[in-house]
Amino acid sequence: MPLAVMFSPKSMNGDQYDDIIIRLAEVGAGAPHGRLYHACYGTGDSLHVFDVWDSQESFQKFGQTLMPILAEVGIDAGEPQINPTHSLIPG
Repeated sequence: MPLAVMFSPKSMNGDQYDDIIIRLAEVGAGAPHGRLYHACYGTGDSLHVFDVWDSQESFQKFGQTLMPILAEVGIDAGEPQINPTHSLIPG
C-alpha cells in the first residue's frame, strides 16, 4: 500500500530546498525508485514537502541518501508524518 509522507521542517526556504534538489540529482537520487509523487509547498522560511511512496522500504532507502544531505544544508526535517494512503487519483 502506498504511503503519504509529509515533512514539516522548523525552517526551510526556497534556496535551501533548491540546493537539496540539486544535491540529490548529483548523487543520482533526483527521481528515486519508489517515489510516486513529490510536492514542495509553503512560503518564505516555511516550506514543507509531501511525497507518496510505493512502500516503507523505498522511503527508508531514500532516507539513507536524503538525511546526510539535509544535515549538510542545515535542515532539521523533524519526524515525518507517515500514513497509508486511502486513495490515489491521477490527473
